[in-house]
Amino acid sequence: MRAEVRARGIDPLRDPSAVKTLVDEVVASLVLDDELTGAAISAFHAIAGFGPLQPYLDDPSVEELWINAPGRVFIARDGRSELTTIVLDAAQVRDLVERMLRISGRRLDLSTPFVDAMLPDGSRLHVVIPDITREHWAVNIRRFVVRARTVSELVDLGVLTAPAAAFLEASVTAGLNILVAGGTQSGKTTFLTALLGSVPATERLISCEEVFELRLDHPDHVALQTRSLSLEGTGDIPLRRLVTEALRMRPTRLVVGEVRQAEALDLLIAMNSGMPAMATLHANSAREAITKLCTLPLLAGGNIDPSFVVPTVAGCVDVVVHLGTSPAGRCVREIAAVSGRVESGVIEMAAIFGQEDGTLVRAAGVPPHLDRYRDHGIDILARLSERDG
Repeated sequence: MRAEVRARGIDPLRDPSAVKTLVDEVVASLVLDDELTGAAISAFHAIAGFGPLQPYLDDPSVEELWINAPGRVFIARDGRSELTTIVLDAAQVRDLVERMLRISGRRLDLSTPFVDAMLPDGSRLHVVIPDITREHWAVNIRRFVVRARTVSELVDLGVLTAPAAAFLEASVTAGLNILVAGGTQSGKTTFLTALLGSVPATERLISCEEVFELRLDHPDHVALQTRSLSLEGTGDIPLRRLVTEALRMRPTRLVVGEVRQAEALDLLIAMNSGMPAMATLHANSAREAITKLCTLPLLAGGNIDPSFVVPTVAGCVDVVVHLGTSPAGRCVREIAAVSGRVESGVIEMAAIFGQEDGTLVRAAGVPPHLDRYRDHGIDILARLSERDG
């Protein structure tokens, strides 16, 4: 079959349907018993997929797959890890990684021992090699099982309540700046994707990400991703550069997939210029998300002072959504409003929705910029009062 693939000039990863047809032809001519189907599937996975990993990559319930050692392959379902029965050898791991990187064009060698890349199905690949790791290649494949594309679908999944969903939909429509925070695997990217489903179709979205993760159906959306160094050590495009370039593309809404470092400063500057924006951030609470956002811009250089950053964060960020996990699954733990006021260096915040006995309930806080809601025909205080009733 490999000889036929080469003879016909088929690219297995770019044209899997042609490979499937070829596999069926060859297997049918060689296998005459009940093993026909199994042989065809195995051959297809070996040539056009990622070998023994492919059944897990095809399983919609698998959220992540990682390899700690050739004989230690794990998967995650619903946030819980499982050790699989897959046993590889070191050569197979290297061959699989090289095949995964071929389409992305990104490289992995001793001078570049880390790599982030996207697989053909949109999954995110991260690999680290020795001597950064002790002995074996460490491979992570994070799959984006988008179970919700709108906020209302998140309600169906039990992530948040209908009143909280209605408030967030109104806030997105009104153009408030929203920060989605949470821990690893808390569902930040999925939640941000669902929020962006409420952006009016007349707006122009520009998203900036390290690796393409957001999958949007918005009619006017341009997605940008970073680029690593070339073999000559040049040509890298960091996230900060993407944010700067995005502002030159006439966006009406800016999205940063995940704020990790100094790009936080560029995001704040964009927000401060009146550009509605949304982003995700690793944090353990809504309060810690705001504290972290006040710290990350300081990485941009010694001339950045907290006396500028703190009031800028207070005046730019409007709503913080904090996500968490529980035995029942992922959920919204808190939705907080940032009032814009600073007292003794501390930004004032008020909970609009909070957890009570494991349920997200209405709290006493109110969102800022009520005029923006009114400009879109939304009386948000009346809606929140109705939900209270």
